[in-house]
Amino acid sequence: MSIVIIIPTYNEAENLPRLVSAIFSLPIPFEILVVDDNSPDGTGSIADDLSAAHPERLRVIHRAGKLGLSSAYLQAFRTLFIDPVEAIGQMDADFSHDPSVLVDMVKKLETCDLVQGSRYIPGGSTDVRWPAWRKALSAWGNFYARTILGMPLRDVTGGFRLWKRATLQAMPLERVRSSGYIFLVEMAYLAWCLKFKIGEVPIYFAERRWGKSKMSFKIQVEAALKVWQVLWDYRDLRRKGQQARVTLAK
Repeated sequence: MSIVIIIPTYNEAENLPRLVSAIFSLPIPFEILVVDDNSPDGTGSIADDLSAAHPERLRVIHRAGKLGLSSAYLQAFRTLFIDPVEAIGQMDADFSHDPSVLVDMVKKLETCDLVQGSRYIPGGSTDVRWPAWRKALSAWGNFYARTILGMPLRDVTGGFRLWKRATLQAMPLERVRSSGYIFLVEMAYLAWCLKFKIGEVPIYFAERRWGKSKMSFKIQVEAALKVWQVLWDYRDLRRKGQQARVTLAK
């Protein structure tokens, strides 16, 4: 199976070489597509050096500035649709997502359309160093989003994912409006509304060891408010899905 892992970067000079090495050491020959938003710390140049060292396995998209997570992923998706890729992954560059879990996700993808790395199923957890308030805030934010959207998926806010190419191509990506981290919720909800089969594998979500986190309380509040916009934007698809489920149940 041809699998490309998309890694958006902004100031990840310390993490990227380590992450690429970890992924390339796995028993599955993953490829990597780095999408760098003109990182002032030189991440883009480091990515170019890595690409020169691994020309068959690593590519780089350079963008003019800090254009955001959602546009990085959407641009990467469309770039990969041109290639004969069978599966497309998403993961952070800061080692909050353990690269070794990709092997389990590939196996799970054999029976699913989308695999989510989950902190909130048995075997999953968040960093042991987090204080209780931070763990509670993370769990509450996830519970809040999945409750409003009515999704059975346990981890709707996580960004560690593996998609079948055909699944992503069947998604109406032109309708995706979110920017920032709510994009992850919107994509999961859209897949659920379209009745794709979503599987979850447990992950340990670790705090970054190098570099500075992009997450803030403001970003979390903004994402919480925009969940309602996601619910509204896909009300047509949700109704169709509910009608289909009722029909199947009769």
